[in-house]
Amino acid sequence: MGIFSRMSDIVNSNINSILDKAEDPEKIIRMVIQEMEDTLVEVRSSAAKGIADQKDIERRLKKLTTAQGDWEKKAELAISKGRDDLAKGALMEKAKVADMAAHLQEQVNQLSEALGGSEADVVKLEAKLREARAKKAALQARHKTAVAKVRVKKNLYDNRIADAFERFDKVDARLDRIEAEAEAMDLGKGSGLSVAEEIAGLEADDAIEDELAALKAKTAPAANENKSAAPKKKAASK
Repeated sequence: MGIFSRMSDIVNSNINSILDKAEDPEKIIRMVIQEMEDTLVEVRSSAAKGIADQKDIERRLKKLTTAQGDWEKKAELAISKGRDDLAKGALMEKAKVADMAAHLQEQVNQLSEALGGSEADVVKLEAKLREARAKKAALQARHKTAVAKVRVKKNLYDNRIADAFERFDKVDARLDRIEAEAEAMDLGKGSGLSVAEEIAGLEADDAIEDELAALKAKTAPAANENKSAAPKKKAASK
């Protein structure tokens, strides 16, 4: 099973568990990123162990290669001394070492292939992780907006809001009654003057009218004399 299929199973199972509990999407986002980060650490740790194992096997393989050369030299020495039996024994040992080296070389090849796959998985996982982190802020913003909308709608349909506005209406009605009482107290006051003040005003008007009439009567004879004298002056000038 590849790391992505395994991680997908883990993530999907956790997401289903969270959704069953009706938990918030932000938690899902954090969980997915955490799973990816944990998997990345695990893959890198496994790759590091594989690299260490590969280096150890390569060291052992190098020693076996040296040993093969040593046994071949021993076989040559035995032949030069006329000891074919020893030469044959040396060649048999060389064959054993060669067989061990071939087995170790197969392990090295397998490790190299696994490390190549791990490197490709790490590259893919890092790309997915960057993408997930880039989307995290946008998804969180959408979630917060959605939560805010739900909260506003709940408040609009909350009975407490209706009760508050009903109290406002009662306050308005109370103020209307107080204002009506104030206006009722001014009814019938007319201009705001008392009866005595209005009568005094009438008497003052009569006095002024009498004085005006007296002045007109006084100034009337003088005006008539001026009118009759005007033609005589004109005749004298001629």
